[in-house]
Amino acid sequence: MAVVQLNGQNIRVGNVFCIGRNYAAHAAELGNAVEAEPLVFLKPTSALAGAGEPLHLPAYSRDVHHECELVLLIGRGGHDIPESAALQHVAGYAIGLDMTARDVQSIAKQKGLPWTKAKGFRGAATVSAFVPAERVADPGLLEFSLQVNGETHQQGDTRLMLFPVPAIIHYLSTVYGLSEGDLIYTGTPEGVAAVKPGDRLQLDLHGLVSAEWSVAE
Repeated sequence: MAVVQLNGQNIRVGNVFCIGRNYAAHAAELGNAVEAEPLVFLKPTSALAGAGEPLHLPAYSRDVHHECELVLLIGRGGHDIPESAALQHVAGYAIGLDMTARDVQSIAKQKGLPWTKAKGFRGAATVSAFVPAERVADPGLLEFSLQVNGETHQQGDTRLMLFPVPAIIHYLSTVYGLSEGDLIYTGTPEGVAAVKPGDRLQLDLHGLVSAEWSVAE
């Protein structure tokens, strides 16, 4: 059973939704178009890795990239949730990584195939402990960062999201429905890059929570 931490309690994870191309600069750095509606893909719960767990790169890839993201924990599910009420459905906020086997993803995109092998391997969805939602006045005003071996690689600002948090929740609840325990990875800013064995990844969410992972050698 996959769980995450909120207020020291284990919360069982439901679905793991991910939003792609939610920052224009990141879409541009990969040569991707900006979408008219949220680009959604899923990760299996077996991809989750809590803070401190060693990350093992998949043997079938030679180009695994880090993608630092704000992560939402849904506390109350629903369908057709209006944007005006969306934040009432969030139980907590965390920082995490959408790890991506970029070479495998590129081949899949060329063939028109799903991205699951590139996005769903073990350890492909890292996540810190969750900060209770009441400690975040406005998720649209958060900054976050990723350092690799002490050097800043990514700096995110949720004001630059193409689809802000309320819009994401509205969209997902309308198309798929949301349930208690669902996670939402909200997209990564520019600065994605390959990781290698021995790398130390340090993440921070607006000084509210931090987490670290090391890539296994």
